[in-house]
Amino acid sequence: MRPLEGVRILDLSHVLAMPYCTMILGDLGAEIIKVEKSEGEDSRKFGPYKNGESAYYMSINRNKKSIVINLKDEKGKEILKDLIKISDVLTENFRPGTMEKLGFSYDEVKKINPKIIYATISQFGNDSIYPGRPGYDIIAQAYAGLMSITGYPDSPPTRVGSSIADIMSGMFSAIAILGALRIKEKIGQGQYIDISMVDCILAILENATVRYTVSGEVPTRIGSRHPSLTPFDVFETLDGYIVIGIGNDHLWEMFCHCVPEFNNLLFSERFKNNDMRTKNEAELKKIIEGWTINHKSEDLIEIITKAGVPCGPVNTIDKILEDPNTAYRKMLFEFDHPIAGKMVTANSPLNFSLTECKEHLRPPVLGEYTEEVMSKVLGYSKEKIEQLKKDKII
Repeated sequence: MRPLEGVRILDLSHVLAMPYCTMILGDLGAEIIKVEKSEGEDSRKFGPYKNGESAYYMSINRNKKSIVINLKDEKGKEILKDLIKISDVLTENFRPGTMEKLGFSYDEVKKINPKIIYATISQFGNDSIYPGRPGYDIIAQAYAGLMSITGYPDSPPTRVGSSIADIMSGMFSAIAILGALRIKEKIGQGQYIDISMVDCILAILENATVRYTVSGEVPTRIGSRHPSLTPFDVFETLDGYIVIGIGNDHLWEMFCHCVPEFNNLLFSERFKNNDMRTKNEAELKKIIEGWTINHKSEDLIEIITKAGVPCGPVNTIDKILEDPNTAYRKMLFEFDHPIAGKMVTANSPLNFSLTECKEHLRPPVLGEYTEEVMSKVLGYSKEKIEQLKKDKII
């Protein structure tokens, strides 16, 4: 049994932020009924494609049942109301105001199902001094300050390589929904969850926030190195790059002992402790990189790891997908799609001793579960379903 078996989520979300949230909840066993428009939600038009099907869509929509409903028609809205009555959670990430225009604000939905949990994700939050302001991941990364500390000093502000504002808001939403389900178990009430992408990025700025509030200095771009720990950076090698992370003076001693050329650094006043190493970071990096540049990454990792010092290669995507530990941890989800054929996407990172979260329902074809949900979940007759199809409601 999966943790959320028996929980039904009515998912009106699109693209990435909230679909990522509902994918996590689906991995945990919730039934996800994904409502899409007749042409499909927006991410079905995002590449890359395989046999005309969006691999982007498939990468974030496993464990979901796609149904098509025309919500511009009153008959379509009646179907949605019927689904709301029997759902535990409703999720959406439209621009603020969209659900109100459709007639499905939290206040209206609560009238239909007082116990429902209603979760939203938007750029600044629905309750904001910027009501209705649209946005995307890159805007949240920029607005919340993340881009200002990402990259190198002589380069423009840089977007993080994955859509981390979308991903983090999806993860925080999943956490919030789990909390709301727990409250519902205790007191029998649902509630409204308002997640802001900008808030989520601000929440994960880590020590950049306190560096400013404590010192008054505005954090800036410093490349890959850590602002408070040294050496803690990327180093060029003979055939690529590695990272070395030395988080305390004991690890520094271990590192210097494993490299004969560095034994004398232990007696240098410039590098005697972490504060001094950080103060003289540029000089120390040149010394270390003078050694790493003459050795292959694999050899360096063997030497440093054997000494008990954290390090690793800077893998390209192909390397991490082909890494034997990736297969061992079951981090690749392989499935046969009826149109795209054989597909491989990233799997859930969740691992339980008693619960299976690695085997999944494959991502759905558009509208694949419409008739099943209408008949088995809502109990509609075959005649009613045929009429809804004839009227182009489903």
